[in-house]
Amino acid sequence: MTISLYAASLPVFKQMLNSMDAVLSKAEEHATTRKIDPNALLQARLFPDMFPLIRQVQVATDFARGVSARLAGAEVPKFEDNQQTFADLHELISKTLAFIDGFTPAQIDGQEDRTIVTRPGTPKEKKFTGQSYLLTYGLPQFFFHVTTAYAILRHNGVEIGKRDFMGQY
Repeated sequence: MTISLYAASLPVFKQMLNSMDAVLSKAEEHATTRKIDPNALLQARLFPDMFPLIRQVQVATDFARGVSARLAGAEVPKFEDNQQTFADLHELISKTLAFIDGFTPAQIDGQEDRTIVTRPGTPKEKKFTGQSYLLTYGLPQFFFHVTTAYAILRHNGVEIGKRDFMGQY
């Protein structure tokens, strides 16, 4: 039995984006309750050469949109990376969920052999099949940034755990 590209991608993106949204809400509550400047969390990093929380969320949503669009053969939307508040991040996640909700299984399934090229025309150009793009590049990149966003908040004392990370499944 095979699994569909759709089943392996969009429901996973939705689950994790919804859980990230909930974790961000807990972070907001944490900052308010403890009278912490929200920017202390929004700009927090695990290490100086890593992206801050805001950028981790932006990149995770970029991957959810980009992978979904590329698998469906659709244009990848470009959202401005100008978020500065928790409210902005919630809106970004909401817009990303709305975008990926527009795809049907019929648009994604059967695209295992679709050629997907990332960073075309640059020294970092890479060619994938649809299946390898999803499984060896898109999902790992997405999970890296979702996990790092979670880790930043947990490291900064936000009371979240594995159930928060996993969300509803």
